[in-house]
Amino acid sequence: MKQDWIGKKIKELSSLSGYQKPEIHPDALKLDSNENYVISKQFQQDLITNAKKNCDIREYPLGGVDRLINQLSKFLKIHSSMIGVGNGSDQILDLILSNFASKQTKVITSNPTFGFFEERCKLYSIPVTAIPFSNTMTLDINDFLKLSKSADILYLDSPNNPTGFQFQKNDLQKLVKSFDGLIIIDEAYGEFGDFSLSSMVKNQDNLIVVQTLSKSFGLAGLRLGYFIANKKLTDVFNRVLQYPYPVSTLTIESAIIALEQSSQMKEAVQIIKDERKRIIENLKKYEAFEVFDSKANFVLFDAHGSHKRVYNALAEQGISIRTLGKIGKHDGCLRVTVGTKEMNSKFLLAIRDLLG
Repeated sequence: MKQDWIGKKIKELSSLSGYQKPEIHPDALKLDSNENYVISKQFQQDLITNAKKNCDIREYPLGGVDRLINQLSKFLKIHSSMIGVGNGSDQILDLILSNFASKQTKVITSNPTFGFFEERCKLYSIPVTAIPFSNTMTLDINDFLKLSKSADILYLDSPNNPTGFQFQKNDLQKLVKSFDGLIIIDEAYGEFGDFSLSSMVKNQDNLIVVQTLSKSFGLAGLRLGYFIANKKLTDVFNRVLQYPYPVSTLTIESAIIALEQSSQMKEAVQIIKDERKRIIENLKKYEAFEVFDSKANFVLFDAHGSHKRVYNALAEQGISIRTLGKIGKHDGCLRVTVGTKEMNSKFLLAIRDLLG
């Protein structure tokens, strides 16, 4: 029967795990998804209130994306012809992979990397070579320089999720300049790091830098990502690959207002950086943990054989963090989001009560 191929395809797809979202813990102190709670809820409510005044959701957002891109252009100080937007940065990555890669395309990345990217490569049967992190959760640039010669696409999240690692700027620039395939630098956590490679796009035609308003602006629920690339690639993406109306009217208007008030984001990012340092310093006081440096809005630490006990004990106190388990030779990895000062203090107090 013709329908046999449908069943076979469903069986093939069902064998894939898909992107693993965190568990839902109602009323928990939510430190498991790298969301930005330092941006105040009042700021967000004002955004939505003002955005609603500027739109009629009975209408398609005709021309809205162009207005949003123009506002991004002012914010990024990059010409609007080099900017594209999507329904979250993950949708942008999906469209790039599904249209620029195939079963014959060789991708090089790190292990671990952004889970969604890994799962999308599996979905499209794209072969991936993943270079593992060292015991100190760092990467060797020379490993990438060697293996990149046989690869077609280079994908790196900078800073990395879930480790928080970020290459030195000179090293990453060297790698980008030496690679002649398609380069995707995912800067979802870029504002929390030491640098961005967005300015390199002007002279590097094979470079795509992907960013988002989910993390630094605290707009994860609005689902807005964007990228910076050469004019020809961006034109094809916006005109051919992207959906006619990829983001909602409310998202467009809210994002424009948020970008106009970017000082709020910059203040929040600085608080998160300061709090990140406090969390790392406090966790390092415990012999039970191995704590890794981070350039993102989260901290990764190895609780070794007691990681399940730590995770469950925090959950019992209403604090939800992310359990990752094995990463390389580290078998008890946990990741905590950097929240507000009050949230972080509750987390650190709970850790003190558990291990002190």
